Amino acid sequence: MQTVGFIGLGNLGTPMARNIQRAGFPMVVFDVVEGATRPLLEGGARFAASPGEVAAASDVILSSVPGPPEVEQVALGPEGIASGIGEGDVYVDLSTSRPSLIREIAGVFEGKGAHVLDAPVLTGPAAAEDREVIVMPSGDRAVFERLLPVFEAFADKVVYQGELGMGSTCKLVNNMITLAVRQVVAEGLSLGMKAGLDLEALMEAGSRMTLGTQREGLERTVFRGEFEPPSFRQALARKDIGLANELARELSVPMPVANIVEQVAIQCGNLGWGDLDTHVIYRLQEIAAGVEIRQR
Repeated sequence: MQTVGFIGLGNLGTPMARNIQRAGFPMVVFDVVEGATRPLLEGGARFAASPGEVAAASDVILSSVPGPPEVEQVALGPEGIASGIGEGDVYVDLSTSRPSLIREIAGVFEGKGAHVLDAPVLTGPAAAEDREVIVMPSGDRAVFERLLPVFEAFADKVVYQGELGMGSTCKLVNNMITLAVRQVVAEGLSLGMKAGLDLEALMEAGSRMTLGTQREGLERTVFRGEFEPPSFRQALARKDIGLANELARELSVPMPVANIVEQVAIQCGNLGWGDLDTHVIYRLQEIAAGVEIRQR
């Protein structure tokens, strides 16, 4: 059985790594916060002192880190994966990152006889614990098929996206759509509240439409006026919408709505809300509209 290295044991990385471990794969782990490795070490994983050490001891190396700067550091930085990866090994980045970056990394790793896939995920921490994860791998098809048992160990839905970088592109498109819809719902609900609608009646009327898909997150955050602890940090949403708009500029795709969403995200960051749940954008809309989205 292939030894799996895992780098980045945060809110998403830890449950995914634990499910890989539960599937029986021998594991080697690293995180910049050494204590984050403890749950995996207690399950029998080996500790590595750097990404390069993870790569040297593994056949497949997975990383789950916040964004492009961290991906580049983990892969190509001092004591990075490039310093330890061997011929025939595979590096898979699960992060939400820039499509051009994974292709740049692949160019370096090809010179070492190693393979690269990008395989970002759609999930949340609680869902990831239950293996409710959609993973979107892209890259060489034969390499993807070789790694299918690893993907299926932590994801209940594996959707191959094609050539390298398409997985990252698919993730950016999905996140952009989600964040844009969230802004529209915030505006609509604030309008309904200010016009005097009953919140429960409004939500029930829209239960078979967009409001129905949004309800769970709204009940956990907006309807309570509580945005901690975050399921997904607003700072990461700000990063993701920025990457989507960056890609759109590269491809000359006009995205006026997505650019407005990015401006709202910048406002939230300037207010110091980056570590709050991404539903905090509703608070900004409440302030602007002079109304709270609550049941009276």
